[in-house]
Amino acid sequence: MDRYLLEQVGSWKHTFFRKKNLVELTAVDQPTGNLRFYVTYFLLSIPYNTRTRVSVQTNEMLPIISATSLFNSANWMEREVFDLFGLFFVDHPDLRRILTDYGFVGHPLRKDFPLSGFTDIFYNDAQKLLVYEPVELAQSFRKFSFLSPWT
Repeated sequence: MDRYLLEQVGSWKHTFFRKKNLVELTAVDQPTGNLRFYVTYFLLSIPYNTRTRVSVQTNEMLPIISATSLFNSANWMEREVFDLFGLFFVDHPDLRRILTDYGFVGHPLRKDFPLSGFTDIFYNDAQKLLVYEPVELAQSFRKFSFLSPWT
């Protein structure tokens, strides 16, 4: 979020804008434009029963200022967006992967991420450990559609 907008959300005095709870933070990937990601914050005021949706457009190179200084609940939600979309939040206290493995390559909720992934993981009984191998698909499994921007 823009720093000015964060300061305004935290300091608005009017009863319709006094939001104390961050209910949800999510992102959407639309790879058609220059700013392909939409990060949306859903805010709630319990005493006044009002809701506000704040949406910010960004790309993978443009960082977003963290909302953890205003809302404690933004911590894990921003980590999920970082892990699954690869969006960076400035001034986040603990920005690291939360849902995928630390050695995971890529961000699975991006539209340009392949459906089969990059690695195959399985348990080997003889070695008693997890084995990581690169995915190798036969050409018959690769179907390209030149009408779609992400396949």
